Amino acid sequence: MEYSYPFSIDWSTEEIVDVVKFFEGIELAYEKGIKREVMMAKYRRFKEIVPSQAEEKTIFREFEEASGYVSYPVVKQAKEGVDGTIIKVVPKQQRR
Repeated sequence: MEYSYPFSIDWSTEEIVDVVKFFEGIELAYEKGIKREVMMAKYRRFKEIVPSQAEEKTIFREFEEASGYVSYPVVKQAKEGVDGTIIKVVPKQQRR
């Protein structure tokens, strides 16, 4: 699947790379699963770059529109989970 990741022109190259890594973690949570502590580390770094809740929602929406992946369920599972667990999200159309 080819799409571009959302980013701000105000971010440094390192920040853009870290945000892309966060969204790659979201993709993994849907495709294979990702360790909770790995996802949380990516999310904490993302929040250093995007501290605003409103901006986070906007970026999440842009990513969903481009990729089809919804970030919120992954972040929610990661926040509620415990280290050592695997975060795996089943897309809505596959749920039964």
